Amino acid sequence: MIELRNKKIIIATHVYATGPAQDLRDFLINNKTSQLLFIGHPLFFDKRLKGSGYDFYEKGKLVRSSYGKIKKIPSILSYIKDIFFDIYWVAKRRKKWDIFIGFDNLNAFSGIVLRRLGLVKKVVYYVIDYNPKRFKNGMLNKIYHWIDQLAARHANETWNLSPRMEEGRKKYFDFHEGNQKTVPIGIWFSRFKQLDFSEIEKHTLVFMGHILEKQGIQHVLNAIPLVVEKIPDFKFLIIGGGDYLEKLKKQAKEAHIEKFVEFTGYIEKHEDIERMLSESAAAIAMYEKYDKFGGLSFSYFADPGKIKSYLAAGLPVLLSDVSYNAKEIEEKKCGFIINYDKKSIADTIIKILQNETMLEKYRKNAVDYAKEFDWNLIFEKNLKNLI
Repeated sequence: MIELRNKKIIIATHVYATGPAQDLRDFLINNKTSQLLFIGHPLFFDKRLKGSGYDFYEKGKLVRSSYGKIKKIPSILSYIKDIFFDIYWVAKRRKKWDIFIGFDNLNAFSGIVLRRLGLVKKVVYYVIDYNPKRFKNGMLNKIYHWIDQLAARHANETWNLSPRMEEGRKKYFDFHEGNQKTVPIGIWFSRFKQLDFSEIEKHTLVFMGHILEKQGIQHVLNAIPLVVEKIPDFKFLIIGGGDYLEKLKKQAKEAHIEKFVEFTGYIEKHEDIERMLSESAAAIAMYEKYDKFGGLSFSYFADPGKIKSYLAAGLPVLLSDVSYNAKEIEEKKCGFIINYDKKSIADTIIKILQNETMLEKYRKNAVDYAKEFDWNLIFEKNLKNLI
């Protein structure tokens, strides 16, 4: 096991919901890192969020927490403010830190400045979101990618969620520099309960997440009339809330399929969501390859965490061929690639849910595959070379 009890580490991130930054923080706390400074900035103005601030831990225990109130200021001033606070909060402690891990290019830039000042030994640029057309505004896009490439060039390591991020820099910007590696999204495997095959609802398909048009749930609803011809007790469980929820409810009502669809709305407790997942038979993830402007989507370049949660719960995944690991999931018999045609969706749902021998085998494969992505394994492997 990696030894962190004499290491001083900084995490700097922008915050909206929980993600890899918080998972890394928890890993470092669990391993009783000597000193951990977790710096958080609001991703955008939202009254539910705190302003910029930090949590300071010693040997896994929170010693101090300090956050300001969120204020609405122009974006460019907000970005400058975030870089300033990263540098200020580290510099005022008058000590040298072993590793600075910056989530996104602005925070990584702060780490590179701190290394130049002699306050940080090594810098990691952790890339969560990447897209060659990050902004519709051409000038903003150029500035964003200039900072991205500067961070990737000068960080000790750049951690990309998928190999497509490095490929994107090469293809669209002819950028071949930096020590780039793939560090995929993980899951806390032990938190997921895998039920015995006899305990699951064998004809229930589940979706979990933010309900948006780009998630493709409407395509599944179109397929339900074909599915119930073969599986009369089929149920489509839709977990989550969002802007597109009411349109989906209207679609289900107009198609007279309401009795086959359950909308839970937003569910606060993760334990309740994980229970619903574990009780279902299979899951669906229909990401769009292109965004509304015609460019490649963020999902294409990233590593959607939802898929890992499905697999950890023992759910074979029916997914569009968008995420970089879609073909691997199909090859390992953990799921099936489908397109947006209602017949393709219906045929695949029927194939996996009607064949219990296949379903049980695919569920076992899904769990075995998910074990490889436990956060403990991912963080230990990738921090080892930096310690």
